[in-house]
Amino acid sequence: MAYNCLMASVTSYYANAAAPVRADIIVQHERVLQHLATPGSWYSGAERLAIAKAAREARDCRLCQARKDALSPLSVQGEHDHDGDVPDIVIEAVHRIVTDQDRLGESWFQGLMGRGLTPGRYVEIVGVMAHTVSIDTFAQAMGLAPLPLPEPVAGGPSGYVPACATPGPGWVATIAKDNASGPEADIYAEMRGANIQRALTLVPDEKRSWFDLVGVQYLPQAWMRDFSQEFRAISHAQIEFLAARVSALNRCMY
Repeated sequence: MAYNCLMASVTSYYANAAAPVRADIIVQHERVLQHLATPGSWYSGAERLAIAKAAREARDCRLCQARKDALSPLSVQGEHDHDGDVPDIVIEAVHRIVTDQDRLGESWFQGLMGRGLTPGRYVEIVGVMAHTVSIDTFAQAMGLAPLPLPEPVAGGPSGYVPACATPGPGWVATIAKDNASGPEADIYAEMRGANIQRALTLVPDEKRSWFDLVGVQYLPQAWMRDFSQEFRAISHAQIEFLAARVSALNRCMY
């Protein structure tokens, strides 16, 4: 019943969009809101929604803007603007990733670990933020404010760690395609196992959910390399041109 009510509210919200919104996007964004509100591996539903809210607040943070304008972000000290719903270490991770991600390095990541964050918590934070920024950017493109966040789903985090995750190739453990087994045997369904597909696998449900969203807002895996036909209103080449331009503007190192 709660999901049906959420579905109706998202449908009504997008009725005011600047352009018609495909039905599969509406369904997927409804699912994303429910995903954000549901307990994960390391955070409760309420905590995950607080992280999503912090991701939205980061763009108006005065400390983050001052750091972004500075030659070195570490030269600017102060406190982040936030409402206090999440610990300071989580706010530091969320705000820096949202506002200044191209200048983050492993020493910054290790500093977070030294202050009590764990790799699993870090990955879940990134997953929640990726979902939030994605649907918020879509709403902005449609001339709308971000979708209202739902009420949290009761329950605590599972603490689940996939047994087949191994160190690297980046800062956190991931599941290599050749190692995917047990509950994670499906983690690369129709995928090649590229690094970008490995990034969130330490928290498998974040990875699964993120690529479900990618498949609707971008292209499903089976369509990406099928150049015999065009599946969207614009061509593969036009999609990739836009993706490359957005990546360049965001200084995406990938």
